Amino acid sequence: MLMFAVVATLLPSLATVWVSYIENKRALQAKASEELLGVSAQAVREVDLWTKQLRYDLRVFSISYEVTENLERIPLANGEVVHSGIYYKRLTDYLNSVRDRFPDYSELLVLDQHGHMVATSAPRARPVPLPPDWASDLVKNDWALGAPYWDSTGTHAEMLVSVPIESARRGGRGAGGVHLLGALAARVNLRAVADTLRHFAPGDFGQIYLMTRTGRLIVSSRGSSRELMRQGFSRENANWLLTREGRAIQFGSFTGDRVVGSVRDVPALNWVVVSEIPATEAFQQVARLRNITLGIVTLLLAVLGALAYLLSLLIVRPLDRLTQAAAKVAKGDLDVGLPVTTGGEVGALTEVFNNMVARLRESRTELERLSVTDALTGLHNRLRMMEVLENEVRRSRRLHHRFSVVMGDVDLFKRYNDEHGHPAGDVVLKRVAAIMRESSRDVDFVARYGGEEFLIMMPETELEGAAEFAERIRRQLAAERLPAGHITLSLGVSAFPIHGDAPDQLIAEADAALYLAKRAGGDRVVAAARPKVAAR
Repeated sequence: MLMFAVVATLLPSLATVWVSYIENKRALQAKASEELLGVSAQAVREVDLWTKQLRYDLRVFSISYEVTENLERIPLANGEVVHSGIYYKRLTDYLNSVRDRFPDYSELLVLDQHGHMVATSAPRARPVPLPPDWASDLVKNDWALGAPYWDSTGTHAEMLVSVPIESARRGGRGAGGVHLLGALAARVNLRAVADTLRHFAPGDFGQIYLMTRTGRLIVSSRGSSRELMRQGFSRENANWLLTREGRAIQFGSFTGDRVVGSVRDVPALNWVVVSEIPATEAFQQVARLRNITLGIVTLLLAVLGALAYLLSLLIVRPLDRLTQAAAKVAKGDLDVGLPVTTGGEVGALTEVFNNMVARLRESRTELERLSVTDALTGLHNRLRMMEVLENEVRRSRRLHHRFSVVMGDVDLFKRYNDEHGHPAGDVVLKRVAAIMRESSRDVDFVARYGGEEFLIMMPETELEGAAEFAERIRRQLAAERLPAGHITLSLGVSAFPIHGDAPDQLIAEADAALYLAKRAGGDRVVAAARPKVAAR
């Protein structure tokens, strides 16, 4: 009877413990896979946004009057550009001014149609690493990307990005009679990309990095170096990873360690984002659960039949609830709470499980909040602003209502940072955010658009009312006496639907008005011009 009681207790208990172990292992593996796939997807979105912004900025600079007009007027001597004269100087001065305002550009260059350098923002000319198909990419894709490399000063990774410079004065390229004058190229510092990746590094010891499709490393969340860019995967291993894109898999990292990771493609750059965590870290909780399971089995083998039967009643039921709860968690249902009806290991395991689920719920809530909030100012971030703006456009189209968009930019913020330090600059951004939040209505939506730029969406507000609101903000900030000095604000205003019926159009019009305010000396409000009505 004693042996029967032991066997009768041991077999179902072992089965229950084993099922619990398997289900929890699956749940933990699913959690690790979900984290890896999530961070890699977020990193791809951020890198893609960075790429679009980079391309947009360069295209804006390339169509500038200072570039097209001066480039056409630079004289030639024996077929070569004359590196002197008023037009050459104007072009060089413009490149230097853009370079000063955009620290991610190590150097700005103007190239002719054959890739020869016409002007540069650098004091000394350096070789230009153009890809072999540079000219065809420039015409076909409207921009061209060079291979990433470590710069000659040995301080950072960079790449060469080129966009065409076109003139409509002479016919030639395209159906619209656009003539290709050359290209505007920038040596782009990849530090910002490395900083972005650092925010998405998974786990405690994981990393996320960019590499080419041939397996060569570019930058990592752990930083960038000349030695890092010399490492990578073999072409065979890189192809193996690419065939498993979008899945969480185990593989040998370029460091030789066994890792769990995921691979995602960045189409705009033809690069690959790889996120990975050590396999030991990924399955640490599984090993811990395995040890607890072995402890429970050892305890069951040591007890008497009667106690084994009694303990089986106290253990199997809670473990069965744990199994069912773990299955729900594995499917994404975090509304799970188990009662702690027993003490000992099972009660401790139930408490650990409840705490784990509670932390998962809190983490998910916090991640949702952080994903739409700017950490410095407490305002909504750009992603959330674009969602709200799209919703407002749809609502205003349906109801035939109007609203306005105000874009503000802190004047000479880089100089303020350089003179007083970044902590003082952070104080300025927080104060600007506070003034905008306090001055706006409950229905208005205030967000930090990026850097020192802010965006305000004002429902049911005409252009004139939004301009008056922007002027109040400008005056209030101008009257502020900050601890480190005085600061001013330039603002541009656009309205729906007179300046566009899409979010990008409204932002572009407000940004163009902001640019006019900046050009006029800053510390002012400029409303976008009303479109002229065509005569019937």
